[in-house]
Amino acid sequence: MSSDSDEEELLLLYALSRSQRKRIWVQDINKKRKEFGEYHRLCRELLSHEDRFFQYFRMSRECFEELHSLLLPTISKCTTNWRVPISTKERLVICLRYLATGDSYQTIAFSFRVGRSTVGSIISQVCKEIWNILQPVYLPSPSKETWKQSEIGYREMWNFPNCVGSIDGKHVTIQCPSNSGSNYFCYKKFFSIALIAIVDPLYKFLVVDIGSYGRHSDSGIFENSNFYKEYIQGKSQLPDKPLPGSNDPVPHVLIGDEGFALKPYLMRPFPRAAAVQDQRKTNFNKRLCRARRVVENAFGILAQKWRIYLRPIECNVETAIDIWNKHKIYSTVAFEIREKFVSYFNQ
Repeated sequence: MSSDSDEEELLLLYALSRSQRKRIWVQDINKKRKEFGEYHRLCRELLSHEDRFFQYFRMSRECFEELHSLLLPTISKCTTNWRVPISTKERLVICLRYLATGDSYQTIAFSFRVGRSTVGSIISQVCKEIWNILQPVYLPSPSKETWKQSEIGYREMWNFPNCVGSIDGKHVTIQCPSNSGSNYFCYKKFFSIALIAIVDPLYKFLVVDIGSYGRHSDSGIFENSNFYKEYIQGKSQLPDKPLPGSNDPVPHVLIGDEGFALKPYLMRPFPRAAAVQDQRKTNFNKRLCRARRVVENAFGILAQKWRIYLRPIECNVETAIDIWNKHKIYSTVAFEIREKFVSYFNQ
């Protein structure tokens, strides 16, 4: 009995000794953050160089200060007896620098002299609050007036009447999530989450759907989106109206590429083999592709400004999302609608 009790006491003492073993609260190199960290050295110097400030933050000083004032109440942390929290401006700078460069968490952590896990939590929180605060202001649910202005723009700028938006999908590369199988493996042979967007003629995003599995098609993601259920399914954005020089009412449509199915509310190009043999179809494809490239350009502008989209995102899927029947009847009607556009473009 005594030997068993002695063994239990030794095991208990060993467990207590391990539980009392202190972890390092702050690495020695990070204790000099306020003297040598990037925010406290370089960022302070950039305040007197407006052009360099814009290159570093991808925005002007006025825009940065406005964004910070909006986020201040939601990203601030309380000072405790243990430590002084990272300031709200430094938290915003860390997030913006990650989005602007796409560098790894570890690279950002070394540069700003903070922990890698700290960088991850800052990016996750700040991105979430940016969406929560700015989305209702800059990306609200489209109204009738929004669709009208978009239609006017496509008709006058891109010579495609009755078009209310250009739609396309973008695959955002991510690191393979754990236990995800092939859900995120897309046809481009990398792991991704899908972004579906509708863009107006001035390269402004009107609607976005973010976070679908990369293996899904653009058309499938669109038809399962909340936007489709609210604005498309059994509804129309604007009342039908005739094309210029015609008396036959035609629906207002979105325009997309071959990744989308032809529907009464969505026009896609004719197959290349069919267009080569018919000049009328070739003209239609040219007009549609010229107007549809607006959404391609919008994605390009987005990726060049925030270069996180040019390399794999190393965070989890939730953070990356915070950082896109009636087939036979519909097809028949859609072919008739597309023919009306073809006739108009070949007058």
